[in-house]
Amino acid sequence: MRYYLHRWPAVRAMKRLREKVGARTGRNRTGVRDVRTVIEELNPILRGWGNYFRTGNAADKFRQADEYVVWRLRTLMIRKHGRNLRAGQAQQWNEDWFNGMGLYRLRGTIRYPRTV
Repeated sequence: MRYYLHRWPAVRAMKRLREKVGARTGRNRTGVRDVRTVIEELNPILRGWGNYFRTGNAADKFRQADEYVVWRLRTLMIRKHGRNLRAGQAQQWNEDWFNGMGLYRLRGTIRYPRTV
């Protein structure tokens, strides 16, 4: 028989993560030359938050956090390019593209405790 923890990030923890991501991907960051610098600032936050909650049953919350981060980065890129955005260019900025740029992914990092 296996037992797993039935805990996941609370609403407050998700809100704080969204606030931290929002602060680093806000309108004031549109002047940043390369999106990799924003990703470098986000990765320690995502890695630390993910390591804290990875022993629980947090797969759905990790998926939500990943989707939110990609949405914020995509919005940042669209705002950055503004009127110079070419047709179809925004579709290339998906999760795979940001992961290729070095974005830390929360999904797939959950570690269930070993059973005795």
